Amino acid sequence: MTTIDLNADLGEGMGHDEDLLEIVSSASIACGGHAGDAATIRHILKYCKARGVRAGAHPGYADPKRFGRFRVVMPLDQLLAQIRSQLFLVRFIADEVGVPLAYVKLHGALANQTAEELAFAVGIFAAIQAMNPKMAVLALDNSQQVRAAKAVGMPLIREAYADRAYTADGLLVPRSAEGAVIHDSDAVIARCLRLAKAGEIVAVDGTVLKSSARSICIHGDTPGAVDLARDIRHALEDEGITIGAVAPDAAAG
Repeated sequence: MTTIDLNADLGEGMGHDEDLLEIVSSASIACGGHAGDAATIRHILKYCKARGVRAGAHPGYADPKRFGRFRVVMPLDQLLAQIRSQLFLVRFIADEVGVPLAYVKLHGALANQTAEELAFAVGIFAAIQAMNPKMAVLALDNSQQVRAAKAVGMPLIREAYADRAYTADGLLVPRSAEGAVIHDSDAVIARCLRLAKAGEIVAVDGTVLKSSARSICIHGDTPGAVDLARDIRHALEDEGITIGAVAPDAAAG
């Protein structure tokens, strides 16, 4: 039986986190960089505990005014300090609440940069692994994130995006480009079904990309996110697909 993990980026101030937590199987929690604070982190972690939703950390550039969606030029040590600070905060609260942090997923511009640049991704993932060798990474499938995770020996959960357009080389179309975010719910659902059943994603130029992703991201800040998430879940379940937190691939190191 096929199992698909539905993950959502939460704690970003959109006002419907609890509704999404009734639908998804994994929660990527903003931890004070692009969004979120101790109160929002604690609230979501308590809800994860009550609902049995897998919890993960969602760090990004500490740039809340621009929601972490623009690359910031800074020394690597400074960036790593930002990431560690965010992970320390969410880990401290998770320990307090009694919820294990299962994975880390990078946000926004930081995620895109690590998806494109192998050496950069290796540096980021190595720093995260040093904090917690058992921490998995939720990584964009077929990107440099996957290669970096393997290089440093991090457990790996391969991810695809329900509502984002792809380039022919398997990366996300920049949000600045027209059509980067897919708003047609029927098209999004069809993409999710094709990925789950055939392991395929169609890029903007018609290229058919093969994907081993077993986790599908639903953006919490997409208009109509709750209804879309519910419709995706129902469509997958109607095809006999189980929704659940898939186990990561074992560390390669």
